[in-house]
Amino acid sequence: MIEITLLFFATLRDMTHETRILKKVPAGMSIGELKDQMVLDYPNLAGIMNSVIVSMNHEFAFNNALVIENAEIALFPPVSGG
Repeated sequence: MIEITLLFFATLRDMTHETRILKKVPAGMSIGELKDQMVLDYPNLAGIMNSVIVSMNHEFAFNNALVIENAEIALFPPVSGG
């Protein structure tokens, strides 16, 4: 197991009632698997998680990227412009 920090922004913060959590995840977990785990932990994210923008250590992270030890992972809701 490795430890990571998850940061929730905007509507994700409202939906989870969390701003920042420390979480232990299996070594070798991908961002996609982490997103699946977030839906299990917070079922109300199910409809939005496929569109969530993820950064790991201040760089965009895609579903196939592996989560690294002590990573800071930020989750942002999809944005729209006008």
